[in-house]
Amino acid sequence: MNTINPPILTPPTLSPKIPSYKVLSQVKRPDLLPLIAIWQFFTAFGALTGIGAIAVFAFPGVVAEVFGQAIVGAVFGLSLAVLVLLLYIGLAVTGGIGLLKGREWGRILGIIHAALALSLIPIGTVIGVLSLIYLTKDEVRGYFAGSIQK
Repeated sequence: MNTINPPILTPPTLSPKIPSYKVLSQVKRPDLLPLIAIWQFFTAFGALTGIGAIAVFAFPGVVAEVFGQAIVGAVFGLSLAVLVLLLYIGLAVTGGIGLLKGREWGRILGIIHAALALSLIPIGTVIGVLSLIYLTKDEVRGYFAGSIQK
């Protein structure tokens, strides 16, 4: 008897799909990011110095010279100033660390910090404008786009 053996069918082999984005360690860090991070740390130190000045000079003067209901407003105003400076320090330090680690949120905080630095006339304005231009460049945005974590 003549029997024909049917061909053996094997399923095609599937190769695993490898993501197309580059790993952050393979991408060169943009050159000026450390300088922007240092600027953020420097301004955070300046804000910390401002808190120290408020604590040493302003609070004792307010407590010694203001009487009655005015002391409540003065202490509230100085406390609000300290709170704003603490928030600024948090923004600057967190953004600087995020920039150095190559995180997208660090770039966003860096842009916010640069926008706030525009009010620090004249040096902060110049550095703020340059930081805004640099952090929004395509190659810098591309560097941070590759750092998105799963």
